[in-house]
Amino acid sequence: MSHRSRWLLLFAPFTLTIGLLAQQDSVTFVRSEILIPMRDGVRLNTVIFIPSSDQGLFPFLLLRTPYGVSGQPAPDRMSYLRNLAKDGYIFVHQDIRGRYKSEGRFEMQRMARNRKDPRSIDESTDTYNTIDWLLKNIPNNNGRAGMLGISYGGWTTVMGTIEAHPAMKAASEQATPADMFLGDDFHHNGAFRLSYGFEYAFMEEASKTDTLFPFGTYDIYDWFLRLGPLSNVNALHFKNAIPSWNDFVRHPNYDEFWQRQALASRLDAPTVPTLHVAGWWDQEDFYGPLTAYRILEKKDAGNKNFIVVGPWNHGGWSRGDGNQLGRVEFDTATGRTFREIIQRSWFAYYLKDVGDGKFPEAMTFQTGANRWRSYSAWPPQNETVTRKLYLRANGQLSFEPPSDADAADTFVSDPAKPVPYRPRPIEQTYGRGSRWYTWLVEDQRFVDGRPDVLTWKTDPLTEDLTMTGDIAATLFASTTGSDTDWIVKLIDVYPAELSTNPTMGGFQLMVANEVFRGRFRNGFEKPEPVKPGEVNRYTVDMRQMNHVFLKGHRVMVQVQSTWFPIIDRNPQTYVPNIFEAKESNFKAQTHSIQRTVRNPSHLLLPVAIR
Repeated sequence: MSHRSRWLLLFAPFTLTIGLLAQQDSVTFVRSEILIPMRDGVRLNTVIFIPSSDQGLFPFLLLRTPYGVSGQPAPDRMSYLRNLAKDGYIFVHQDIRGRYKSEGRFEMQRMARNRKDPRSIDESTDTYNTIDWLLKNIPNNNGRAGMLGISYGGWTTVMGTIEAHPAMKAASEQATPADMFLGDDFHHNGAFRLSYGFEYAFMEEASKTDTLFPFGTYDIYDWFLRLGPLSNVNALHFKNAIPSWNDFVRHPNYDEFWQRQALASRLDAPTVPTLHVAGWWDQEDFYGPLTAYRILEKKDAGNKNFIVVGPWNHGGWSRGDGNQLGRVEFDTATGRTFREIIQRSWFAYYLKDVGDGKFPEAMTFQTGANRWRSYSAWPPQNETVTRKLYLRANGQLSFEPPSDADAADTFVSDPAKPVPYRPRPIEQTYGRGSRWYTWLVEDQRFVDGRPDVLTWKTDPLTEDLTMTGDIAATLFASTTGSDTDWIVKLIDVYPAELSTNPTMGGFQLMVANEVFRGRFRNGFEKPEPVKPGEVNRYTVDMRQMNHVFLKGHRVMVQVQSTWFPIIDRNPQTYVPNIFEAKESNFKAQTHSIQRTVRNPSHLLLPVAIR
């Protein structure tokens, strides 16, 4: 079967829909900007693009964001919306409460309202009130509304599906955060995402508009190292004026604050058909959409819950062809496929009755092999077997367990000399020329030779090795300190010589990674010091993947304890709250990874059944 034939077969439901849509003419828009009142009297700034066409009635597509909408171009001039614009929708862009031109007070990921108070508000009620106003005041609508958005806009989309307006018929959350302590922007497994959390909190809360922190230096690795303990942030810079930073300080553990904010406490069974969208190399919110999908899927009796995962960074599906990320090529225009076919068909069916609605439960791009795959469940069932890949002597990885009674690999981790998370210089996250957007696909050879990074790898593979689904690392480890972090990276090592693309010879592509803060080994709610010298079991959830390690490639695993400044420095001596640690608490410590019969450190991998 030809590549084109396989493509047509995979996207058959979508291509049928597009064939029907293509019969319509392009649409121009009339723009208006108004303040829409909410139930408590606060007015939200809203930009509305109404099709000038007289071709019947149009549904609404609502996008709610904290990033400012007044300068938004017409939808037919935006790559993200251009294909939708051709089909005819009333596009509605709105500043959320307290941001840019909207009234009220901004609250980062506003908590759910008190439902006993009819005048209480949250993002769900603001969405409901907006849709209700649109239906009553904007002519030529067909009585239906959909929502979509990326990142914070993905989160407001999820909120819009809670206590949804009856007219809400479809939603596509894209890269929503799901839990800011366990896996998204601000923390991963309790480890604080320093550079991003610091910069983003300031950007959103220093004023009503996006404001970049004035570092005054290009390489922020140096700036954060000079900053010293996190207690210096308020003392020297924020002066207690950034609410989210104050929340970080007050809530160093997984307490009620973080649990109430998380989607697990807000979502139940899906009531609105929802398409979740994620990117394998999303540098901000990979955990979120996978988690949102999983939560809703548990109670999806009405087949309303679907997911798409592609080879993208954060929002990468919204722009460009998507045939490459950094130096990694995918042999097909994945971004255009999403926008022109998947997203377009989704809203056409639910909002315009076009197509048959036979969408795959899950559609993911299988990297390495560079092909789209559809599944009846995600992760797929009965298609993989869990295998253990063990850390062995002499830097070897093997599916055969170790036989040693006493063996370990050891390194010294020094908070004063942390491992950078990407090649230096490390530019400001959203600064000019920043490589933030592609750091997850950076060649990992930049840490070669560092004594504080342990490496194991297989021999060159004699056949393709496909991993599809959940992966995790189990480390049996000890430290001379009383706390530490464990960073685990799974890497695809290309052959030293590649005839197809010589410049990629030896490339080390990170396909999965995660950090775990040792104090939370027995639960994120109650941290515990580590007993020096004691071997503990650490389970590091490395999320999900769909990747083929091709014949001739190697599988590599790296373990380290610093990842700076994306992750704050662990003092490695236990203090109740690292945000209040002193300089004297930060000490170099020796860490050991066991690889014995009794303590066989390994990765759990979902290997495809041949």
